[in-house]
Amino acid sequence: MRKTKKEIRTILMGLAFASPWLIGFVLFIAYPIAASLYYSFTEFTGLDITAFVGFGNYIDMIAKDELFHKSLYNTLYYLSLAVPLGLVVGLALALLLNLRIKEVSFYRTCVYIPNIVPAFASSFIWLWMLNPEFGLVNLVLEQFGIWGPGWISDPRWSKASIVLMAQWGAGGSAMIFLASLQDVPRSLYEVADLDGASWWTKFRFITLPMISPVILFHVIMALFGAFQVFTPAYIMTAGGPANSTLFYVLYLYRNAFNYGKMGYASAMAWLLFILALITTLIVLRTSARFVYYSGEER
Repeated sequence: MRKTKKEIRTILMGLAFASPWLIGFVLFIAYPIAASLYYSFTEFTGLDITAFVGFGNYIDMIAKDELFHKSLYNTLYYLSLAVPLGLVVGLALALLLNLRIKEVSFYRTCVYIPNIVPAFASSFIWLWMLNPEFGLVNLVLEQFGIWGPGWISDPRWSKASIVLMAQWGAGGSAMIFLASLQDVPRSLYEVADLDGASWWTKFRFITLPMISPVILFHVIMALFGAFQVFTPAYIMTAGGPANSTLFYVLYLYRNAFNYGKMGYASAMAWLLFILALITTLIVLRTSARFVYYSGEER
């Protein structure tokens, strides 16, 4: 159907108003994405393309680069601990903050405050707290007769230290869970109380199903964050000791800005995107059995 002059003028006017965003999207998002894909098939130093290598960067990465395998292992190790632990800690905090107690607003504020502290500053705070000699964590453990480990200075504990630090920001997730908990209809709990249901039964069959969409959102966002963990390792350990905290994005950063291998780093970035996409699709595909949406027919 042919459009009238008024409709065409309206469309052009809309595009004119949206043009600043469209231009910004093309220049700062679309073009860099397309350029990084092209550079991933080249030897690119950041200033000049010295050769077109096809899938050479990807082959070298997977078949020859031991540090790539180490960084991928470290990242998956961190992901397997940080994501479920963050879910448990965030949900537990939300359940506590949902109790009807005095000064609950004060406690909610205290729990959320660490989220407004920059990651750079948080890393320095935890660098002191996890110091094996005079750090706060080991000093507290000593009060219970426990000699604390070396934490970030010990390859066996370094990744666990970064996971522990990640729980510092669990307050943000707790606030999201808290909002979802307060949206659960009280009538469901009242009916369960009349039937004599225990707190665990109510949590298992009412609370969890009703907030399951929010849990799914949290898991996906936590997966993205775990794949991109960078700042704590960069500030606190620089990838050490013995490359035990050389996470994927930190190794990508080194290739790009320390070694001048921008093409190789672009290939790493695209492989990371593929891994994150596959993981997300798996989670979404399997979530249908566990996630309940209000009003949905089962």
